[in-house]
Amino acid sequence: MLQRLAVLVENRAGVLNRVTSLFARRGYNIESLAVGITEDPVISRITITLESDNEQIRQIIRQLHKLPDILMVRQLQPEESFSRELVFIKVHAEAATRTQVLQIVDIFRGHIIDVSPSTLTIELSGKEDKIDALQHLLEPFEILEMVRTGPIAIERGQRVMNLTSLEQSSGYNMEEEKT
Repeated sequence: MLQRLAVLVENRAGVLNRVTSLFARRGYNIESLAVGITEDPVISRITITLESDNEQIRQIIRQLHKLPDILMVRQLQPEESFSRELVFIKVHAEAATRTQVLQIVDIFRGHIIDVSPSTLTIELSGKEDKIDALQHLLEPFEILEMVRTGPIAIERGQRVMNLTSLEQSSGYNMEEEKT
């Protein structure tokens, strides 16, 4: 079953390589990986999607905690979190088919971000199944290029994943550790 992990890491060179190497050494395939800085520029958040059972996930989480630059790891439960993905799709769209493509994009609440005489580039964000459905409907028009970010995810409600919540729950202080 698809599982999703949120991992807070120190924003330093080589951290992502160490995280992905852990998965490779154990033979786990990462389905999707999205990384970006958080509200604190010294911390990055990694959203990892992989096919795994619950025991394997527990093992991966234990192994991630052993890495030196890992600050926090959470398994995101589907009912307690939500995720979205961003996609750019460049589709062949001559004058004769352009209106049809525009209607499809409008139904999905996508945006046209670039136009040329023979192509349209579409931007869409949403759940993976929404993006898959748009892709399927655009295939007859010839998809020339597609770029997907992979999902990013966040927990619902008041639960927060940041250094402040880490310090409050564990007494961890990143500044004290650096001195």
